[in-house]
Amino acid sequence: MSAAALPANAATQRMLRGPVLPTLLRLATPNVLGLFANTVVIGFDGYIVGRLGADTLAGVAVVLPLAMLMLQMSAGGLGGSTTAVVARALGAGDAPQATRLAQHALLLGLVASLLFTLVAASPALYAAMGARDAVLAQASRYAAVLFSGAAAIWCVNVLAGVARGTGDMAAAALALVATTVMHLLLCPVLVFGAGAWPGLGVAGAATSTVTCNALSALGLLAWLSRRGRQVRIVGTRWELRRDSFRTILKLALPSALSPVLSNSSIALATAYVGTFGSLAVAAYGIAARLEYILVPIAFGIGGALTAMVATNLGAQQAVRAKRVAWTGASLVWAVTGLIGLAAAMWPQAWMALFSADAAVREAGSTYLRIVGGSYGFFGLGLALFFASQGAGRLAWPLTASTARLLVMAAGGWLAIRLAPGSPGVLYAVVALSLVVMGTTLATATHFAQWGGARGTGGTSPR
Repeated sequence: MSAAALPANAATQRMLRGPVLPTLLRLATPNVLGLFANTVVIGFDGYIVGRLGADTLAGVAVVLPLAMLMLQMSAGGLGGSTTAVVARALGAGDAPQATRLAQHALLLGLVASLLFTLVAASPALYAAMGARDAVLAQASRYAAVLFSGAAAIWCVNVLAGVARGTGDMAAAALALVATTVMHLLLCPVLVFGAGAWPGLGVAGAATSTVTCNALSALGLLAWLSRRGRQVRIVGTRWELRRDSFRTILKLALPSALSPVLSNSSIALATAYVGTFGSLAVAAYGIAARLEYILVPIAFGIGGALTAMVATNLGAQQAVRAKRVAWTGASLVWAVTGLIGLAAAMWPQAWMALFSADAAVREAGSTYLRIVGGSYGFFGLGLALFFASQGAGRLAWPLTASTARLLVMAAGGWLAIRLAPGSPGVLYAVVALSLVVMGTTLATATHFAQWGGARGTGGTSPR
């Protein structure tokens, strides 16, 4: 389809013809606000759990890589892939195909959630990651509840991906904001109790997460099933087709592998930090939580990147798609880089939010002083992953994530053997792994060809 034969949907038209930066900001703003709400949840959970003691904090820190893996696979992997395939179909003017793909993506999300329920609730998994005794007990209680409700988290993120693919960033953002508000109210009650009821402890935090995501998923499903929408989940005939599953899985499987590689790097780092004792693990859990906050920021802009790149490539506007990618990546690099520099310069300000223990705060500050300066490269790599997802080109993002994992595995192994009493050496390896990831993907994106000369969008507004 040519750019002249545009679909009727106003959001799709803006992505195809609007000025790049203003359009990207318009799409990304509700996304960023919604994901900022998710950022509040991450910090709030750390605050609440920290009040239950160092063992509980360390237990949740051990589960956190798996929890974030599920979040990233559901939101950035399958959810982002859903955004890409729906947006590309709409860019090509095929709304019925976009609807079929959205329905099939939701089914795939339910299947994927079952795998997490079966695997990630096992205490043996966290024992293998270094948790012992009281820390293992707390990790097991938290994981059992969280992953039993995995379907709620997968569904809300896939449905948000559908909304973003249609250009309806506000609906996806509203679902995240609603989840946050409900969680802020419900979580303390479930954790600490009310009146004579003693509460559920660390399991209460997980119960609140599952409940709030389930309610938001139901609300988002109702919104996406209204009459008159280009993509309507319920109310349109469901017809299972192999080609629709293949279209999604062709992108979703490599997309899901990227957070597996990234979180493997984090899990390795957690295991290496564990050799320095439970205090180091607790401090690392607080300090590294800042990295998980950078992920939603990058995703907020990255979700808009995926939609814009995919829509333009669906309309054969490859030059414009590449311009969109670099505009968004530069924006994410600047924001995450500034946050990282602030964390490196004033690490105690972050650590004091979660712990009153001076030893924990100092140990975490050491991590942030060393790793904070590399956060811009981390954000750059994440943004270009989302742009590449929209382009359907994921070989180099996977290569970059693999390079990060190899640096972490080999460098971390050397660090704890050559400098067993100096965690700072290990933290320098973490920083190097982030730099390698970002620069590898930036170089590859620069040389990548995202289409031929036909319909490249050279006459589109900048």
